[in-house]
Amino acid sequence: MRLFEVIRRPIVTEKSTNLAEGGKYVFDVATDANKAQVKEAVQVAFGVGVTQVNVMRVRGKMKRFGRKPTAQRSWKKAVVTLKEGDTIDLFEST
Repeated sequence: MRLFEVIRRPIVTEKSTNLAEGGKYVFDVATDANKAQVKEAVQVAFGVGVTQVNVMRVRGKMKRFGRKPTAQRSWKKAVVTLKEGDTIDLFEST
């Protein structure tokens, strides 16, 4: 798997924003990616040092579409802890 296919997008929620203040960032990653691949991808893509990676699978929820029940897709998320002093600027400020 190529490094830039591992990270799909950053997760921007209230909880992940609070984690970012402590040096932890949350990403949606490929379902077949492992911790080592996520660590290397974040280091190469953002030029930061990574100390820890926690990976978890999020199961898709059952929803209704009209009368038919459908399932949302399952996905994998990673919580990446950066070295002290490193940050990732998810939003460019001009």
